[in-house]
Amino acid sequence: MKIISWNVNGIRSVQSKGFAETLAQLDADCILLQETKAQSDQIDKALEGIDDYRIYSNCAERKGYSGVTILSRQEPLQIIDDIGIAEHDREGRVIVAEFEQFFLLDVYVPNSGQGLSRLDYRRSWDLEFLAYCRQLQSKKPLIACGDFNVAHREIDIARPKPNYNKSAGYTQAEIDGFSRFLDAGLVDTFRHFHPDTIAYSWWSFRAGARARNVGWRIDYVLTSETLINKVNQAFILPDITGSDHCPVGIDINF
Repeated sequence: MKIISWNVNGIRSVQSKGFAETLAQLDADCILLQETKAQSDQIDKALEGIDDYRIYSNCAERKGYSGVTILSRQEPLQIIDDIGIAEHDREGRVIVAEFEQFFLLDVYVPNSGQGLSRLDYRRSWDLEFLAYCRQLQSKKPLIACGDFNVAHREIDIARPKPNYNKSAGYTQAEIDGFSRFLDAGLVDTFRHFHPDTIAYSWWSFRAGARARNVGWRIDYVLTSETLINKVNQAFILPDITGSDHCPVGIDINF
């Protein structure tokens, strides 16, 4: 089973950049999208003609903002939207597909904002989202994919020192928040297979950052420890364009 996660930074924007052709090239069984920035009818329209997948979306109340979508060739047992906390559930950040042997979770974690204006909110989100992941893991193994909006270690960010505790996505509070996911029995699959590889999944649109590979690794596929021996490979696909993020993913056997 091939699982791909990709922050598309606007489904309607990426649609005009060869998205259908890219999906065919990726040839994944499940594709998890973040930051779709559209309502469900707009997403369905943008994905017209992509017939191989069932489409499930969770959209923000605010139009043109946030949003997550799962495309799956196999029909899930059920789809679960949100984490059950009203404060967090207005922004369309979590959708879960339950399969026979695992939960597949798609998440777009809140950005801490310019000037770290949402860092306090992000702290509470991290704790309550972790509790939700633990709840799922208590029932069956979990694969959690998405834009976690944090570079976990120095190797995951091109310029760690000038960004540390100054930039959203690389504060100690966010780093600690992500560490708790690993402490809870989730494995960072890319780092498991590539402990010393420098690879990024997001680049600013400014100053030619992508061409110079001045990036951040903030997109992850996490799996329960009980699944890691079933994972054949974990990968990042920086040559896939259309967004300021690139796809990340795993191949896993069940």
